[in-house]
Amino acid sequence: MASLEKLLYLLLAGITVLGNVALGRFVVEKSSISVLSPSSLRSKHDSAIGNFGTPDYGGYMLGSVVYPQKGSLGCQPFEGDKPFKFKLPRPTILLLDRGDCYFALKVWNAQQAGAAAVLVADTIDEPLITMDSPEASGDADGYVEKIRIPSALIDKSFADSLKQALKEEKEEVLIKMDWRESMPHPDQRVEYELWTNSNDECGVRCDEQMEFVKDFKGHAQILERGGYTLFTPHYITWYCPPAFVLSSQCKSQCINNGRYCAPDPEQDFDGGYQGKDVVFENLRQLCVHRTTNETGRSWVWWDYVTDFHIRCSMKKKRYSKECAEDVMKSLGLPVDKIKKCMGDPEADVENQVLKVEQERQIGQGGRGDVTILPTLVINNAQYRGLETNECLEGNGGCWQDTASNLTACKDTFRGRVCECPAANGVQYKGDGYLSCVAFGPGRCAINNGGCWSESRHGSSFSACSDSNISGCQCPLGFRGDGQHCEDIDECKEGSACQCDGCSCKDTWGGYECKCKGDLLYMKELDACIERNGSKIGWFLTFVILAVVAGVGLAGYIFYKYRLRSYMDSEIMAIMSQYMPLDNHDNTSAIRFPNESQPLRQNA
Repeated sequence: MASLEKLLYLLLAGITVLGNVALGRFVVEKSSISVLSPSSLRSKHDSAIGNFGTPDYGGYMLGSVVYPQKGSLGCQPFEGDKPFKFKLPRPTILLLDRGDCYFALKVWNAQQAGAAAVLVADTIDEPLITMDSPEASGDADGYVEKIRIPSALIDKSFADSLKQALKEEKEEVLIKMDWRESMPHPDQRVEYELWTNSNDECGVRCDEQMEFVKDFKGHAQILERGGYTLFTPHYITWYCPPAFVLSSQCKSQCINNGRYCAPDPEQDFDGGYQGKDVVFENLRQLCVHRTTNETGRSWVWWDYVTDFHIRCSMKKKRYSKECAEDVMKSLGLPVDKIKKCMGDPEADVENQVLKVEQERQIGQGGRGDVTILPTLVINNAQYRGLETNECLEGNGGCWQDTASNLTACKDTFRGRVCECPAANGVQYKGDGYLSCVAFGPGRCAINNGGCWSESRHGSSFSACSDSNISGCQCPLGFRGDGQHCEDIDECKEGSACQCDGCSCKDTWGGYECKCKGDLLYMKELDACIERNGSKIGWFLTFVILAVVAGVGLAGYIFYKYRLRSYMDSEIMAIMSQYMPLDNHDNTSAIRFPNESQPLRQNA
């Protein structure tokens, strides 16, 4: 799924968190932890997010809890080469005890040992607190800035229950660390930056950026007006190498003598719009924001950008200075002040606005260099506008069937989720983490429905039956739980071929039984019969069929002659009651019952 949707969610999630923060009061930032196994321990708990490292805001992590037998405080480097490096399919979440050293040092040592996340167990019963990073003097090696894994403090009772389950070693302790309702908030508002471009001729990516800006415009303005957010737009530029400043390519793509450049929007240096046209408009949009921000109306930037895109599109051949000024006038913006902010793009001098942009492109602190558009930075955490797939690493910790190439991991804008899939009309059911079982008709067509199956000597057997919508059952001739089936030796167990004089030979999935002499074995009866007897049986069958055919023929003759004659006589008797027949002088006349004389004409 496109990351822009995820970024929008992250921003709104952060604002939701801040909406619950009372002014001037320090609030512990929390995330949730759910225990998935063992089943006796299934529950959900709060945890306090560490003030260092990189929580997966908007997502979650599924992993196996490990409590080190040695060095449970985590204050010293762990022995071995990454002893906690996770093995597929789930990462390791290391449980450490509080005390004796900085929280950050524990997490750093765990990261160096291959752990994917850290839970720090509190040693006293108290409300959750934030694990803060040490002062500069306590971080002589600068390890705090190098921490990349998430961490959280959990209360003593929860930690004790995890330790007890791990001590019993009956079942894997599987948990889910969830940050989907959390968001970083170093102050009382969300500070975010959008690195974008005014070019609308770069294909689908440019269209997606503008759709995002238009869709988010209303929300952004409301949040900005309410003081919940502080927004700053940014635009990527680069410079032309000094040796090529006088080249036609640099002149067409750069301003201020090659200092600030943008690519040709149409990749055609001989016609159409040029890269420097894009730089001009990027600079104008920056100055629109600066100017409106000075008057406390920074949200007007969203109006200008969306209106410019609609009215002054490259596709409509209206991408120009004149069109831009018409938009500014319609919004009541100070055109002259914005021109002054832009400076002279043709002069061989530094442009102070674009110089700052180039400096901010370079990574600072935990944020890397901005090189890809779009990029969103929320409270100095960078999110790039690329397609992401959190299922690629360790299958997201979800169920997976490599034989049929199926997985329960789904990557969404809110992070990965584990849901049993549907494939080829077959639905899988289960928790999505540890198991998914095929359910319904047609399930046997996909990896035998997860049941046992084997082929030998040209014969194949499966414990999956299409007549059953679920479950596995070993076929006739085998025994087992359906996941594993073994051949039954009917001869050895004496369950077949027990007739007098029979010889039994076991085969895979069945048996062969032979009778002595010229006898014929009847498997259904587990008995031997005479072969001649079978011939007599066929003769008797033929005689019976002939008798049945004869009876049928006789019945037909009876119907055609005897019964038909009887029905004809009955019909004539009924008709005679209404039409009597009189014979006079060898002629026939028909009279109606109430007629006594012939009809006459009146005189």
